[in-house]
Amino acid sequence: MRYLGGMEKRPSLRERKQKQAREQIVEAAFELFAERGFTDVTVTDIAERAEVGRTTFFRYFGDKQEVVFSDEQKLLNQLAERQRAWPDEAPQSLPAALERVRALVLEVCAEAAADADHYELHQQLVEQNPELKDRSARKLQRFAELGEALLQERGTPREVAVLAAQLAVACYQAGSRLAGADAAALAPAVDVAFGRLDVLLDPSPAHSITNERAPRQGRSLTTPE
Repeated sequence: MRYLGGMEKRPSLRERKQKQAREQIVEAAFELFAERGFTDVTVTDIAERAEVGRTTFFRYFGDKQEVVFSDEQKLLNQLAERQRAWPDEAPQSLPAALERVRALVLEVCAEAAADADHYELHQQLVEQNPELKDRSARKLQRFAELGEALLQERGTPREVAVLAAQLAVACYQAGSRLAGADAAALAPAVDVAFGRLDVLLDPSPAHSITNERAPRQGRSLTTPE
């Protein structure tokens, strides 16, 4: 937590207790999901395992589905913070915007997959439950919309911002599907998806689809800024 001047502010006792309660709920829920499966776990089960009341549960989560996506807001906040730390010069072309967003998405992938066991269970739950898969797709659009807004905020043309953000989400979805529940494979698979996209933007021999991946450093953007 920061306050004016950029210095760190120590969380209050209340904030620390709130954070602890939320973490207890998430931990309890994932334990139960692993033991019984998603459909056989109720909010009451989660609250009892976490040793909190149902009212406390609903203070942090609207339903048990939301617990599966408990990291979403943290990742959105990190995305916004890192994107606002970009250089002032806004990308004006689609290749330049994608290059900028690519690095950001890979950072988010690393954060999302940092806890391999948690990531594996999350992916399994989403894959096995249609209602979670649907919610996951809708939540990914929140990332796309945030990306669009932040790019435009920095001065990127709207068309470029929309295309870059939506294509970035598509690359994430493709990479996530290829990686499955393997946390270590997520970022590399997403990076490969971005590399394949480079082929469409620059179909020169250097970017042949037969390449294992497009190198992230030393690449030239064919569309000038």
